[in-house]
Amino acid sequence: MKQYSVTGMSCAACSARVEKAVSSVEGVTSCSVSLLTNSMGVEGTASESAIIQAVKDAGYGASLQGGSKTAESENQPLRDTETPVMKRRLFSSLFFLAVLMYLSMGHMMLDFPLPSFMDGNHVMMGLSQLILAAIVMVINQKFFINGFKGLIHRAPNMDTLVALGSMASFVYSTWALFAMTDAQYKGDHDAVMDYMHEFYFESAAMILTLITVGKLLEARSKGKTTDALKSLMKLAPKNATVVREGKELVIPINDVKKGDIFVVRPGENIPVDGVILEGSSAVNEAAITGESVPVDKTTGDNVTSATLNQSGFIKCEATRVGEDTTLSQIIKMVSDASATKAPIAKVADKVSGVFVPAVITISLLTFIIWLIVGQTVGFSLARAISVLVISCPCALGLATPVAIMVGNGVGAKNGILFKTAVSLEETGKVQIVALDKTGTITNGEPKVTDIIPYGNCSEEKLSKLAFALESKSEHPLAKAVVSYCNGTGMKSADVTDFKAIAGNGLSGVLDGRNIYGGNYNFISQYAEISPELHDIADQLASEGKTPLYFADNNELAGIIAVADVIKEEAPQAIKELKNMGIKVVMLTGDNRYTADAIGAQAGVDEVIAEVLPDGKESIIQKLKKKGKVAMVGDGINDAPALTSADMGIAVGAGTDVAIDAADVVLMKSKLTDVSAAIRLSRATLRNIHENLFWAFIYNVIGIPLAAGAYIKLFGWELNPMFGAAAMSLSSFCVVSNALRLNWLKVHDAGKDKKLKNVVDLTENSSGETLAVTVMVKGMMCGHCEARVKKALEELPFVDSADVSHEKGSALVHAAGAVDRKVIKEAIKKAGYKVTGFKE
Repeated sequence: MKQYSVTGMSCAACSARVEKAVSSVEGVTSCSVSLLTNSMGVEGTASESAIIQAVKDAGYGASLQGGSKTAESENQPLRDTETPVMKRRLFSSLFFLAVLMYLSMGHMMLDFPLPSFMDGNHVMMGLSQLILAAIVMVINQKFFINGFKGLIHRAPNMDTLVALGSMASFVYSTWALFAMTDAQYKGDHDAVMDYMHEFYFESAAMILTLITVGKLLEARSKGKTTDALKSLMKLAPKNATVVREGKELVIPINDVKKGDIFVVRPGENIPVDGVILEGSSAVNEAAITGESVPVDKTTGDNVTSATLNQSGFIKCEATRVGEDTTLSQIIKMVSDASATKAPIAKVADKVSGVFVPAVITISLLTFIIWLIVGQTVGFSLARAISVLVISCPCALGLATPVAIMVGNGVGAKNGILFKTAVSLEETGKVQIVALDKTGTITNGEPKVTDIIPYGNCSEEKLSKLAFALESKSEHPLAKAVVSYCNGTGMKSADVTDFKAIAGNGLSGVLDGRNIYGGNYNFISQYAEISPELHDIADQLASEGKTPLYFADNNELAGIIAVADVIKEEAPQAIKELKNMGIKVVMLTGDNRYTADAIGAQAGVDEVIAEVLPDGKESIIQKLKKKGKVAMVGDGINDAPALTSADMGIAVGAGTDVAIDAADVVLMKSKLTDVSAAIRLSRATLRNIHENLFWAFIYNVIGIPLAAGAYIKLFGWELNPMFGAAAMSLSSFCVVSNALRLNWLKVHDAGKDKKLKNVVDLTENSSGETLAVTVMVKGMMCGHCEARVKKALEELPFVDSADVSHEKGSALVHAAGAVDRKVIKEAIKKAGYKVTGFKE
């Protein structure tokens, strides 16, 4: 996505006009214009010159934003250049307006004294008001330039309404001044006094001044909405200390290249992403993850740009520099999300496109109708001007983007990154959360949990035997055993004639003895396994642990249990999701025993076990038929499922592939951030609804009031100056309401509300739960399970199948009537035999 800066926009009608113009350019696939940041994101093959020309043809200016080379250059589109200019305009306007109000209101209403040359000279007083009002109009000429330019391009905007209202007051008052001059020349004193009351010079100047006050308040509030993004940009260090030719050199951050060696002393920020070559330290990663507790880092660990080295001296190798660093990617992600549009914003865009022309039409009709019913030109004009200046397309245009910007900022502060405005809006609507087990619910690193020696074998001997065998293996379970033994200070014995039998176990020769390690089926070929020990193994399996059997010279040595333990925060996170009315499903390739045990500990609603890596996507597709699904994962094999889900959520410790495929990235890799992301999304959407409601209600009530619709009923009549004040405050109120999101505590579950439409995972199309157990003969291993599972799940009426070769069965979950004949035939084609069915 290419980012452009757009100038000249004043309201939602402007941004809609620019978006429409650029979208019509050949080669543009998508265009999103942000009134909040005066920026535009464009995707497609169209040339930059064609896009810029389209914006110019629409009556606005555009330029390509520079690459994010430095924090300063990135900050350019967010830099507040309008506020200082508006301050000068406002103070100048207030000075001349004060003099004008003294002449028009102070003298006429409060009998304030006048200079001698004006005393009794009504023409001179009127001429002075004209000059003062004209000065204020020149000071605020931007409203007239933009407003009439929009009118010329047939794209009227908010400035058009202000310009027309102020100009109408000024022109009518000027006519009244000339008419009064003529009456004074003729000596008609009564006519002179009548025309004096037809002066609206103070209204012309007051409208412009009050709108400028509103614009200034709005600009200051809008600046606060981008504070989070600005603070991220300020985190980037400006210099780095690199080692070249044995010497330390301090160079600009942009000159650091991939592969450079850099050093970081205590108290310094880490300049780029890298890996530690020497040293150790405690690193505060709060800037990136929001986690305040420092993380211990040592040789081989990764470090991230903008994080703070708190304690030790470390030497690192640069792995990501420039725009590839984690900080730059976060800034780009937050910027892109703020530049995109949420679906709900399209409602406001459609209204804004016709809003200004409709207001101008209503204003003309108001003027004509009041003239027809017998009112004076002055009264009718005042009502028409009030309609022009009270209507506020800005409030409509800002309702969505300010909430999206603040919501993204709050997310970034807490390590929750939404890639687009769509993801920020839609995450809160999720009804089902599918969690990958390994690395998401669990730590992803198996650990030794139990050591159970058998017979004459001691715990130490069993550990040494296992260490000798497993140190030769690359299997994750073997690494758990090796890590445990290394932690005890044990030394590994040398094993000869080592063999690894895939999916079964290991064998080797230690001090002339044959030793074995593996699963029940493998070890039972070499040693007799007592029923008591087998029962213990079953108990361990029911707890989610994997029992590894070991034998020494055809005698059973014992069992070492290994488990991928669940994350500490997982049960609490899943409980929070369930309290929100969200169903939680766990996906895993583990066997049914282990999966059920982990699922029970975590507290999920449903466990789908024995899922092959390529089968997660099909599971997500089936879940999507029941409700809006979010998939949470961290691995390469999760990428298809993340893409397939309505909302993909990747944990930040996962792979780049998973992060690229996801819609939301959780930098802290904590499961509680899933519920926090949903909580933030719901709060943002609620804030958008509030903003849109008040913006619509304001105009629905305000325009009839300004037109004089309530005069006969309640005697309510609106002065144009109060209309301008109300218009100014409407946008300010919308932006201020969005800023309330900064107070949201994303991890506070105290105010969570359940969804009204909670899905039922057990229901099929007929509303009945159908689960049939199929007894299958001939399965010997996990490969056999996979073949049977695939054969069953390819059947149209089968939702899912849980297959176990140890039990010799398949539990079939069906979406309708079960055709047993078809099941038998499918399993037969896969090379196995059905021996019976159990309901």
